[in-house]
Amino acid sequence: MTGDATAMDLLHAPLDELLAAAGSVRDGAFATRITFSPKVFIPLTMLCNDRCGYCTFAQPPARLTSPYLSPDEVLAVARHGAAAGCHEALFTLGERPELRYPSARGWLDDNGYASTVDYLVAMCQLVLDETGLLPHANAGALHRDELAQLRPVSASQGMMVESLRADLDCHRGSPDKEPARRLATLEAAGELAIPFTTGILVGIGEDRQDRLDALTAIAASHRRHGHVQEVIVQNFLPKPGTAMHTSPPCPTDEYLWTVAAARLVLPADVHLQAPPNLSEDFGRLLDAGIDDWGGVSPVTPDHVNPERPWPELDRLREVTEARGFALAPRLTAHPEFVMAPERWLDPAMRFPVLDRSDAEGLGRDHAWAPGADVHAPALLPSAPAARGALREVLDGVLAGQEVGIDEIVTLFGARGPEVAAVAEVADQLRASIVGDEVTWVSNRNINYTNVCTFKCKFCAFSKGPMSENLRGKPYLLTLENVQERVIEAVGMGATEVCLQGGIHPSFDGDYYIDVAKAVKEVAPDIHIHGFTALEVTEGAKRLGEPLADYLRRLMAVGLKTLPGTAAEILDDDIRAILCPDKVNTEEWLHAHRTAHSVGLRSNVTIMFGSVERPVHWARHMVRTRDLQKETGGFTEFVPLPFVHMEAPIYHQRRSRGGPTFREALLMHAVGRIAYRGTIDNIQVSWVKMGVEGVRQALQAGANDMGGTLINENISRAAGAAHGQHMTEEDFAAVVEPLGRPLAQRTTLYGRARHGTTVNG
Repeated sequence: MTGDATAMDLLHAPLDELLAAAGSVRDGAFATRITFSPKVFIPLTMLCNDRCGYCTFAQPPARLTSPYLSPDEVLAVARHGAAAGCHEALFTLGERPELRYPSARGWLDDNGYASTVDYLVAMCQLVLDETGLLPHANAGALHRDELAQLRPVSASQGMMVESLRADLDCHRGSPDKEPARRLATLEAAGELAIPFTTGILVGIGEDRQDRLDALTAIAASHRRHGHVQEVIVQNFLPKPGTAMHTSPPCPTDEYLWTVAAARLVLPADVHLQAPPNLSEDFGRLLDAGIDDWGGVSPVTPDHVNPERPWPELDRLREVTEARGFALAPRLTAHPEFVMAPERWLDPAMRFPVLDRSDAEGLGRDHAWAPGADVHAPALLPSAPAARGALREVLDGVLAGQEVGIDEIVTLFGARGPEVAAVAEVADQLRASIVGDEVTWVSNRNINYTNVCTFKCKFCAFSKGPMSENLRGKPYLLTLENVQERVIEAVGMGATEVCLQGGIHPSFDGDYYIDVAKAVKEVAPDIHIHGFTALEVTEGAKRLGEPLADYLRRLMAVGLKTLPGTAAEILDDDIRAILCPDKVNTEEWLHAHRTAHSVGLRSNVTIMFGSVERPVHWARHMVRTRDLQKETGGFTEFVPLPFVHMEAPIYHQRRSRGGPTFREALLMHAVGRIAYRGTIDNIQVSWVKMGVEGVRQALQAGANDMGGTLINENISRAAGAAHGQHMTEEDFAAVVEPLGRPLAQRTTLYGRARHGTTVNG
C-alpha cells in the first residue's frame, strides 16, 4: 500500500497493514525527526457565535469576568511563556461572539475595536512587539480580508475543517461550521500564501468515508496552493456539561485507522499531527505515521481540553526516543515555510521568525548563543542512538568511507541522542588520529587597526575612518605600538603573535612587510601567524605584484603561517549577503593555494550561524578538503560561531542570532568526520563557546583549544563575554574533568614549554 491508495483500499485494509504503510510514508518524508511547538495558549475570548455539541471552551457571558482578555492579561500570559522558552503564542478564541452577545459587541465598541478579528490583530502585534513570541491565529472561518489583516502580525494561521458532513447533530446552531465556509477559508489562505494548519475531528457522528472526503479536500487545496503546513487528526472525547457528554469516545483503533489514512491521503510534504494529551498511549500515534506532536505548553493548559494535561516535555521526549525518533522544537510555521520567507511570510514577520529559527528553519532549542554569558546545555555525555539515514552515514564513516555534501547535511540534522551518536564517532576518530592529548598555544592577538574600507555585514570590529560607536573609536597602531605589544607577549611566554586587522585605506602592501619586520626586530624567535587571505590579496593588488612574489617577500621578513579567517562561508551566494566586496570563494582558495605553494602553512576557518544553511557548511568543508588533498597545507579546522550581539547584519534584522549550541557542537564533530585523513587538528574557540561548550566539543572530535589570545578584540567587539585571556591553569581546569593530558604546542603543532619551541 502506498500514498496513492484508493478510498476502497483504505476502507478495507487491515489496520496493521495500514499503520505500516503510513509509517513508511512518514519515514520517507521526515526520516527520524518528530517535531513539537513549545507554545503558550492565550484564550483571547471564550465567547462564541457557535453552539458545538462537544465544546467546553465556549462559555456564556455569565461565567466570565470579561468578554475578552485585556491587553495586560494577554501580555502576562505571553511573558510567562517567553520566560519558559516558548516560541509560539497560540491565540484561541470563539468565532465572532459579537454577532451573538451584546456584551461582546459593547466591549469592542468601548475599547475602539471594530470586531473580534480587529482586536486579535492588535493583540498579536502587542505580543510580537513586547515578547518576540510568534503569534498563531486560530480564529475560525475567516473571510479573505480578515486573513489578510492577520498576515502581517502572525507567522501562521489555522482553522479546523473538522468535517465536511453538513448534517451532523453536533454542528446544529453553528453557522461557522458550514462546510462551504470552512473550505472557502482554506482556499483564501492558500491564495494569500499563509502557512496554514487545519484538521479533522474524529468520532463526532461522521464515518470513515466522511473523513476521507475531508482529507481529500484538504489535500486538493494544498496541491493548488502548497499552503497546508500541517493537518491535525483529533479524537473526540466526551465532556461533562456538553450535549455529547453521553456519546462514546472515539475508539482507539478507529482513531489509529484515521491517522494512518490521513498520512496516506495527504501529500507527503504535509506534516501530520495528533495531540499527545488526548491518548493514554500516545506513543502508538507514532506507529500510525504522525511526525508532529503539535503545540505543547510548559506553562498553560490546553484550554480546549483542560481536563487533559499536556505530557511533560521529558515524557514526550522519552516516548519519542523509545521508538527510535528524535524530538525537535519547531516554530509555529514549519521549516519548509520558514526557509522560503519571501513567499510565505509577510515582510513584517520575516525577522521575528528568523530570530527564533535555527539553520534548518526549526526553533532554537536553548537560550545559549556564541559569546553570551549563558551556560551551554549539556548535550554530552549522553547515550547515543541513531537509525535510518544517519545510522547509514555513521556506519559508512566507521567503515572508512568519505562523506560528501549530502552525507554532511544528514550529519548536521542530528537531534537528541543522534547528536551523541555523531559525537561518539567523531571522538573515536579523534582518538585514533591524534590521541588523547589536548593542546593549546601561547599567543597574543595584535589587531593593528579597526579601520576598514570593506563593508562586511557581520563585522562589529571594523570602523569607517570617521565612525564612532559604543565599542570604541577608530584607531591605527604605530609600529612602535605593535612592538610594545610583542615584547609584552614574549614576557608572558607567548610563542606566537597573530596579526590581523582592517584594510586601512592608507595601507599599501608594504605596510604588512613593515609590520612583520617590526615584530622580528624585537622578537626574532616569535612565530608570526598573520595576514588573512583578504589582506595578502589586497596587499599584492595595491602593489601590482603577483601574489606568490608578495608572499615570498613576507616570508623573507618573518611570516610563517596565514590564519584562515576571511573565509566566512565559502559559497558565493552567501558571500554576496555577508561580504559582497570581499574576496570571493575562488579568490580565498587561490590565496591559500598560493601560500601553500611557496611554503606557508595556514588553517581553515568557518564563520557559521548568520544566514547560511547546512548545505553551505557542507560545501565549505568539501571545497577546503579538496584543496587540502591538493596541497596538504592546512594545519587545523577552526569553527567560529557567529557572535551576533553587535553585528550590523543582526541589527539590520537580516540574520539569525548565531548558531544554536547543538549546531556549534556538531560543527566540530562533523568537521572531524569530514576532514578525516586530510586535516588532523580540530580547534574549539573558548572565546565563542565558553568553558562548558569547549569541554563538550573536546568530547565531540576537537583536540585543540587554540590560543591564550591576550587582548582578543574582534569577538569582544561583536559582544562576546568570555574574557580576553586564558592561562595554562585555565586550560587545565577545562580538561581536568575529562581525564586527558594537556600540552602546550607551537603554531605548527610541535611541542613548546615556557617559550622554548620545537618544530616551529
